[in-house]
Amino acid sequence: MSANPRGRGRGRAKKSHDEAEHPDERWMASYMDMITVLMCMFLVLFAMSTVDQQKYIQLKNSLATGFGEVESQKIDTASGTVVTKDQVEDGSGYSTDESQADHSTASSGVEDTNVDPASTVVPATASERDVAAAKRELEDLTRLERRIQRNLQGAGQTANVQFTLDARGLTIRLVGSETYFGTNSADLSDQARSIMDAIAPVLRTSRHDVSVEGHADQRNSTAPYATNWELSAARATGVLRDLVERGGMPGANVQSVGFGSSRPLAKGGSDRDLALNRRVDIVVLSNADQDVSALMPALAKAQDGARQG
Repeated sequence: MSANPRGRGRGRAKKSHDEAEHPDERWMASYMDMITVLMCMFLVLFAMSTVDQQKYIQLKNSLATGFGEVESQKIDTASGTVVTKDQVEDGSGYSTDESQADHSTASSGVEDTNVDPASTVVPATASERDVAAAKRELEDLTRLERRIQRNLQGAGQTANVQFTLDARGLTIRLVGSETYFGTNSADLSDQARSIMDAIAPVLRTSRHDVSVEGHADQRNSTAPYATNWELSAARATGVLRDLVERGGMPGANVQSVGFGSSRPLAKGGSDRDLALNRRVDIVVLSNADQDVSALMPALAKAQDGARQG
């Protein structure tokens, strides 16, 4: 009976001795994780603090040359459009819509004053291949313009139609809503249908996508259209439907957009300005790449200058 207590006591003492020799070491896993994270952080900080001085100087000089601060003795063979410092400051040289047009043959005699002088020069960085492709695309769109003009002349409907060629393609501008629509109406008039009969056969076989874009002047719209957005969109859709339903234009190749009064061609409030802003643009979109299409306005301007000379 007395031996058992002593045996139990010795067993407890041995167990306590083992626990003292092998303490709980789970904290070491968290410690090693923390050390690893710190090491990675310092490696990233070190990598970020190391700058290749030579590459930094090359980048600085390249940016200075690109913005016209420093003249370069090297020829830049990259493709694209070179923007000078003064264009960056005053915003010239940039356009988001038809205002960048600079090749206009306005049958109505209205001259487009939104011409970007910088677009009249082919960039020296343009490759010969891009220039050749731009010339082919320009010739294709110019042929479409001539065919439509002949049809309009044959129908006696040359008034209130303008042609503009820019980087987007060929824009057929139907100016003056009175010619094409009734007041606050999206239904095409008989004269408008006659004009569309001259345009649709050419577009149907052009192999170009077409964007029909409605515009309104800054005056508020009245019933049944709540705003100029609805009115311009409805008129663009009316022209689109006529192209598809009567003109046979493939529906997959045409779209309609309403811009309301957000993209005026003229800033004034005269009757002439209002009529110019109240329009539907039929844009025959270029099939060329963006870099190639960007060369077309300058090429068109050069061709006009050669003909006039």
